Amino acid sequence: MREDFFTSLTALQAVGTFFGVAQVLLARKNNIHNYLFGITAILISLWVLYQSRLYADIILNLYYLVMSIYGWFYWYGKQAEKTPISSASRSEHLKAIGIVLICFMGMSYWLLFYTNSDVPFWDAAVSGFAWAGMWLMAKRKLENWVFLNISNTISIPLLIYKELYVYAGLTIFLFIVGTSGYFKWIKILKNERRVQATST
Repeated sequence: MREDFFTSLTALQAVGTFFGVAQVLLARKNNIHNYLFGITAILISLWVLYQSRLYADIILNLYYLVMSIYGWFYWYGKQAEKTPISSASRSEHLKAIGIVLICFMGMSYWLLFYTNSDVPFWDAAVSGFAWAGMWLMAKRKLENWVFLNISNTISIPLLIYKELYVYAGLTIFLFIVGTSGYFKWIKILKNERRVQATST
């Protein structure tokens, strides 16, 4: 029975991984359709994470779901045309760091005193940086890749510890694509600035 349970979890991880890979590759290309694949991957992840008692990651994925829906409408509407890729301002950097700290402290407290999590601080740290990264991505800020990759770096050994090897492999891939995405967005940003300069 236990073997069947882990086999089904592994199969779900594989399906979720497919959609997760498609999402991050489309995000790297600055393609709005990344959110459709991302939402599907999130819904699958919610079930897997619940079975693995990674409660902070469940909250994180619910936040991902909200931010993905927000990002979809933000990128799709006229606002997206007015808001191309850009670097975060000093104020946005401070807000992102604030999101990390508030999320980490809140999640740590909740996990320690209200759940049976055996990795409360580890789980909370993954969530904190990912929350900030998703907020920055929805606003098309270059630094989203930095925060997301810090989250990925913490998440990889956590997923291995939880024996979620497929998701650990996906997260390694996401780290690689996140690094590539950072430089890809720098290139897009430079091209946008060049176009703006020539049009003025």
